[in-house]
Amino acid sequence: MINKNNPFSLEGKVIIVTGATGVLGESFVNAIAEAGGSVAILGRNEAVAKERAEAIKAKGGKAIAVVADVLNEESLLKAKEQVLAAFGRIDGLVNGAGGNMPGAVVDPSADIFKLDIPALKQVLDLNLFGSVLPTQVFGAEIAKTGNGSIVNISSMASQRVITKVLGYSMAKTAIDSYTKWFAVELANRYKDQIRMNAIAPGFFLTEQNRTLLTKEDGSYTERGNLVIKQTPYKRFGKAEELEGALIWLLSDASKFVTGTIVNVDGGFATFGGV
Repeated sequence: MINKNNPFSLEGKVIIVTGATGVLGESFVNAIAEAGGSVAILGRNEAVAKERAEAIKAKGGKAIAVVADVLNEESLLKAKEQVLAAFGRIDGLVNGAGGNMPGAVVDPSADIFKLDIPALKQVLDLNLFGSVLPTQVFGAEIAKTGNGSIVNISSMASQRVITKVLGYSMAKTAIDSYTKWFAVELANRYKDQIRMNAIAPGFFLTEQNRTLLTKEDGSYTERGNLVIKQTPYKRFGKAEELEGALIWLLSDASKFVTGTIVNVDGGFATFGGV
């Protein structure tokens, strides 16, 4: 049943967020709590997960810390039982876990016929199967609610060729394909009872890319300047600027939306550079 008084409310909904101990994950869990949702903060860093859960509860929200590895099915199954024991249901999932690693970065001077294949596979595993596996574990529970939502995290690297980040680009392109394919198959089986969409962030400063894009004094690196030049807004995104799209996709306000990738990028994907 859509909340006609406030379709953007997450009141009564239980949302799991993977990668919730990261920079963007913090913004995600706080936004969900502020929208009235109960949030399971899932990540590998127990101390950070507990700290964020306690901060939400101190403000009157509902949250639990859940320690799990998105590539370990056994730990995800335990996480599911923990969430069900705490809240009794699961209404949504944000597949926020992901990232890059040095071995999957291809420098301009590197021999492109001597790629680090194990590193590329590792990045593909984390970003793609780190979303597929949680969906497998939590998805059936979400479908039981009759009004569930799964949100994946894509990237500009899936839409534009961004030099160096080959592994990450391949993985996020796969996320786009998975989002569309799985959304259709969910609809074929469950009608509108569970939907899947994705958010494609532009460039946001995180712990992983901060030193690549900015110098210690806060000025831009050469790569940072290239990103800013390509972004019509002429700045990087702020984590909280992803919250509107996230809450919309998790809430009843997006009930008729599935298989969609929402760009939150300051115009990066649209601008031709001229």
